[in-house]
Amino acid sequence: MADAPESSPEITVWLDAARGGDREALDRVLGTLYQELHTLARRQLSGQQNNTLDPTSLVHESYLKLIGASGGARFEDRAHFFAYAASAMRSVVVDYARNRMARKRGGDLKRVAEIPEESESSLRLDENLLALDTALERLVALDPKLARVVELRYFAGLSEQEIAELLQRSERSVRRDWQKARLFLLAAMRED
Repeated sequence: MADAPESSPEITVWLDAARGGDREALDRVLGTLYQELHTLARRQLSGQQNNTLDPTSLVHESYLKLIGASGGARFEDRAHFFAYAASAMRSVVVDYARNRMARKRGGDLKRVAEIPEESESSLRLDENLLALDTALERLVALDPKLARVVELRYFAGLSEQEIAELLQRSERSVRRDWQKARLFLLAAMRED
């Protein structure tokens, strides 16, 4: 990731402009990072069969959320952009799963506690995802830093090393945050 073109100084300039409300700058950022976002989306949706949500749709719907945010999207840096993009992807995937489950079971959602240790597996668009989203909302209220690690790891599919680079923290602290967040989320999902 460090050698990719998106780490160029132009990204910082474009992010600054996007923070100021420049829609063209946001388009340039997305265009530059599109392939990386698409790869993340493809990884997360792999293994899903008979679904209308594909990686391209996920990236495009996430982009619409990015540009549709009230007051326009504001990004301090590349890490903030990816955190926001992960949050947008999470929102799209959760909405999709919620609609799918409502159609499948008439809205009768069961909560099953499961958060895989490794983020290499794809997201399952089922009750687990909806229960995770509810638990993650509780975590956001308690510790936004831990919630950001979960979004980047679970929803964006980034490794601990990639998250550490983005957040400018040690890999060890990211690993600790992931473990703390995972334990909290598992407990919260079991309570519901």
